[in-house]
Amino acid sequence: MLDRDLAMLYGVETRVLNQAVRRNRERFPADFMLELTRNEIMRISQIVISSDLKFSKRVTGFTEQGVAMLSAC
Repeated sequence: MLDRDLAMLYGVETRVLNQAVRRNRERFPADFMLELTRNEIMRISQIVISSDLKFSKRVTGFTEQGVAMLSAC
């Protein structure tokens, strides 16, 4: 699940969600989240209805475990 989608579910801005992740970095093992490359962002933005994704500098994806850890922050 992408950071912007999670932020929307939690009713916060994406930057706020990402700040919470950075503050609690030790809670997120490397395999719980990943940062998409520029190429991956561009490919997703061609598929996703909203094209504003392609203008994002950083996009983070979370695994199911990462989402669960994030809900505890």
